[in-house]
Amino acid sequence: MNLTGAEIIMECLLEQQVDTVFGYPGGAVLNIYDALYRYSDRINHILTAHEQGAAHAADGYARASGKTGVCIATSGPGATNLVTGLATAYMDSVPLVAITGNVNRNLLGLDSFQEVDITGITMPITKHNYIVKDVAELADVIREAFQIAGEGRKGPVLIDIPKDVTAARCSYAPSQPLPYHRDELPPDFWLDKAAEMVAKAERPMIYAGGGVLSSEAAGVLKELAERVDAPVSCSLMCQGGYDQADARYVGLLGMHGTKTASETIKNCDLMIAVGTRFSDRVTCNTSLFAQRFPVIQIDIDAAEFNKNVNVQVRLKGDAAEMIGELLKRVPQQHHADWMAEVAGWQRQYPLIQHTNNPSGITPQEVLETLAELTSCEAVLTTEVGQHQMWAAQFYTFRHPRQLLTSGGLGTMGYGLGAALGAQVALPDKRVVNIAGDGSFHMNANELSTAARYNIPIVELVFNNEVLGMVRQWQKLFYDNRFSQTTLDKKTNYELLAEAYGVRAMTISSREEIRPVLEAALALKGPVLINCHIDRDQNVLPMVPAGASVEEPILEMR
Repeated sequence: MNLTGAEIIMECLLEQQVDTVFGYPGGAVLNIYDALYRYSDRINHILTAHEQGAAHAADGYARASGKTGVCIATSGPGATNLVTGLATAYMDSVPLVAITGNVNRNLLGLDSFQEVDITGITMPITKHNYIVKDVAELADVIREAFQIAGEGRKGPVLIDIPKDVTAARCSYAPSQPLPYHRDELPPDFWLDKAAEMVAKAERPMIYAGGGVLSSEAAGVLKELAERVDAPVSCSLMCQGGYDQADARYVGLLGMHGTKTASETIKNCDLMIAVGTRFSDRVTCNTSLFAQRFPVIQIDIDAAEFNKNVNVQVRLKGDAAEMIGELLKRVPQQHHADWMAEVAGWQRQYPLIQHTNNPSGITPQEVLETLAELTSCEAVLTTEVGQHQMWAAQFYTFRHPRQLLTSGGLGTMGYGLGAALGAQVALPDKRVVNIAGDGSFHMNANELSTAARYNIPIVELVFNNEVLGMVRQWQKLFYDNRFSQTTLDKKTNYELLAEAYGVRAMTISSREEIRPVLEAALALKGPVLINCHIDRDQNVLPMVPAGASVEEPILEMR
């Protein structure tokens, strides 16, 4: 077939089984959008309000579905508007392919209108990127981009295509997606050493990160926990990677982890760490982390070994495959006394939010009611701040890919776009974006996208009129000097939502929590809930800066 570059892009997307793309048109991608018009019966395009929303939507689509997300933007500001979304995906190892247009080849490097060196800009925040200057290379580049995005440690890839390349014609031949490369297994010595350490341990614990979700390893992780007879803690990126209703689950570990998790790590004699990079939000004071016990680390990226935490056994490879190899070597273990001790901490240190106002709303009650009404089956996206931590603490995640959140970059404005992508990927699921009023103002324009396509997300805004997480730090460490964290915006959330074409509801008292949530979940279109909470509601436990993860504070005055 003799096709234009734009048509080759469409055919290659179909090769990769792409059914939906998110984007925003412009001059440099007119040929691509003209092709999308002609391929609209096979490729669905969601027009977002902003290119950053398109990047976050493609990210949410990828996290929810396990497939590679795709976004499209024009040159110059369109391309640069993708940067935050690409960095978000890069930090959290999310497979994403971004296609940007650029000026004609003869105009490159001349400071032409809407020209920018997007490959140079995004080099540090993509797994790989390309500028395609020959239409004959375009199909192979696209195929390789999807292979790179989806294999090994997943991540975003950017393809920049000058406008005249999308207009040029060349021969195209269909092809199957390229296979992913597989790592060789570690030497038997290291696998046997790990099994020996597990057999000797009397108080083992398992710590699981986002790599468990990437490798679809939740099933074998549960089998490992039962075989080793160990408690399990999950990172923010691994919420739902282990069933949180299971008695072995001890909660988050880290700056806002549970007291049970901190007691578990304080008293364990072995940590099996799976698919985690030991972020500073987990280790807190890294010099005090894992000083009394050895660590077995399983990770697909060798760069993560001994980067933040020194480990005794390094097992490089896919998490599911490495766990499978351990299961072949580890007989059934029994640690009844240890598990009873962990259960005692769970009873002693439950997560309970208090309020000085008897009729006051606690995020815990809202999120636990939401979990009950959705049978713990909803997909939650979040913005970043206190509400993000409350979502992780108080909604019970039973399955992988139920919590989609910006863990590494901490991107305020991520959640609403991600919710749109997740709902498109999973039309039969209920998708709820948990937001704070600070984050809401960064991405409220995407309510128009939800309304246009009648995407039935629930936008749940915890409205405390402050930047709550920063204010919490100002309380603890800055003598209550609330510099620029008191918002007190005059926004009428209900009128704003309705102006965008979105239904609006309000929760102002405890009595309204259940009926409002029930009404919102019963709707077949998008809805915003403005939930008023006290500005001094804090995220606890909390490990202060410089302290050990083993010593969280449980109260704030």
